[in-house]
Amino acid sequence: MMRAILLSLLIVITTMNFKEKDQLNTLHYLVKHPKTENSKTPLLILLHGVGSNEKDLFSFADKLPANYLIISARAPYTIGPDSYAWYEVDFSTGKPVINKEKAEKSRNTILQFIDELKKTHTFDDKQVYLCGFSQGAIMAYSVGLTRPDKIKGIAVMSGRLLEEVKPLIKPSDQLKQLHVFISHGTQDNVLGINYAKESITYLKELGINPIFKEYSEGHGINNDMLNDLVDWLNSN
Repeated sequence: MMRAILLSLLIVITTMNFKEKDQLNTLHYLVKHPKTENSKTPLLILLHGVGSNEKDLFSFADKLPANYLIISARAPYTIGPDSYAWYEVDFSTGKPVINKEKAEKSRNTILQFIDELKKTHTFDDKQVYLCGFSQGAIMAYSVGLTRPDKIKGIAVMSGRLLEEVKPLIKPSDQLKQLHVFISHGTQDNVLGINYAKESITYLKELGINPIFKEYSEGHGINNDMLNDLVDWLNSN
């Protein structure tokens, strides 16, 4: 079982297809190249949760479809050794309270990052997917729903949709082609499954019918979740 929330994950990278980014880009990242990289290659960007780093979701990169260019990005804000966040969040009240300014800056940073990747990698900019866990899943919502012209699909794993981003979400006619996959554990005590169900209701009001999978799992990623993610990616 893989736990994306674990902060002490150690990864040994031995394949030449795996390398760190050029420091010229906005975000630090790891990359796994597809077997064939050309103008029709789909791009998948992995977004980790708060307190983790780019090595976390990259730990299962070799299990993802081989035709994708896979980029695992590090969030821009440092909160400790090898520990990063997309924005600050406070759980002291029992509900997450976010730093709205930093969340918005990260949303724009991810969009800028996608444009930068075009300069150093070959992929189809009409086939850009985001896959995030926890806070990374929140960012996938925030980017995908506000810029469906840049994003073809989002995979939201144990996340939620920010109320603060709703005013920026594009109207239904611009969201028709956005593919959405949602997975969530019924035993999640960090971001309860109610967040997933509330998001699904909202998405359906926008005319989006997401694929939703729930599991007897806490705040993490298990093999069933990963297998369903792979099936979704293969179907697009």
